[in-house]
Amino acid sequence: MLNRFLLLLITGLALSACASNQKVNPQDPWETTNRAIYRFNEGFDNYITRPVSTTYQTITPNWLNVGFSNFFNNLGDVPNSLNNLLQAKPVESLSDLGRVGINSTIGLAGLFDVATPVGLTRHNEDFGQTLAVWGFDSGNYLVLPLLGPSNIRDGIGWVGDFQTEPYYYVKDNTAYYSLFLLDAIDTRADLLSASRILEQASLDPYTFHRETYLQRRKGLIYDGNPPIEGPSLDELDLLDEMEITPAK
Repeated sequence: MLNRFLLLLITGLALSACASNQKVNPQDPWETTNRAIYRFNEGFDNYITRPVSTTYQTITPNWLNVGFSNFFNNLGDVPNSLNNLLQAKPVESLSDLGRVGINSTIGLAGLFDVATPVGLTRHNEDFGQTLAVWGFDSGNYLVLPLLGPSNIRDGIGWVGDFQTEPYYYVKDNTAYYSLFLLDAIDTRADLLSASRILEQASLDPYTFHRETYLQRRKGLIYDGNPPIEGPSLDELDLLDEMEITPAK
């Protein structure tokens, strides 16, 4: 069902892009539709997600808030370990698996992060990054309803991420939806401060979100060491025509 929804969304965006004759950003040819979805997401966030998250942060003691974040981070270390393995990083995969073992036992089901202090660093990996390592192109920038910034590759990867979350396999619907909503609210509450900074600093939040997302994903794919990009062939040809030699 979700795969079909993503396919229909991407197809619709492609058709809308073909219908437009305006000059577009090469990374964001679906900008008109993406901006519409972005506005919808902002409205949903302003009227529902943010008020709920603000209330949650206000009434939840800080120690409990940290405990919930640790709990969901511990669950997230399972797909982290799997994706490290799929990316041929066995050391990192074993490290994340070790984190799950230590935090799930000594850390009381992950409520306490005792793995980090002993040297087991958390690795933020997902299936979108795995697809990138396997050679899949990112495709066009894409804003997904409720989920936010993405691209075609990461949108497909999100399906894999969702199906490797441990609570996805909880059979009891009440427990499953409770975990899902608490995870979403806790994550949004942790981003409240960042949202305030964004509102104050950015003249165009959409563009800021897009550029930040693209840079962050690039950094994650290359584990914080993205390649330094030189001038393109077209830029070099232009320099030759102008008889200007690039600085060495």
